[in-house]
Amino acid sequence: MKRLGQIMYLHKDAYEEYAKRHNNLFPEMRKALKEAGAHNYSIFLNKENGELFAYLEVDNIEKYNDIAKTDAAKKWWAYMEPLMDTNPDKSPVTVDLDEVFHLD
Repeated sequence: MKRLGQIMYLHKDAYEEYAKRHNNLFPEMRKALKEAGAHNYSIFLNKENGELFAYLEVDNIEKYNDIAKTDAAKKWWAYMEPLMDTNPDKSPVTVDLDEVFHLD
């Protein structure tokens, strides 16, 4: 199991819509995340600057990274693209964080 932390960037006028869309996550996206071995997934918002902090645990990082190839992820990214900073493929701009401490 690997713990992942990422930073993403939400547009300041999109806070409510972002939460609404995640509260209604596409069933096929939920299924793709589960099939990719993702669990204990949380996203936190810093309302001061629109920065999102995502934390999740994955069983296998290579299998999880393959989610980017799925139709579900591509559909979700296109849906979320107007709300956040994105790459040319519509995936969210992310900064991967290095774990420096963990306490069980």
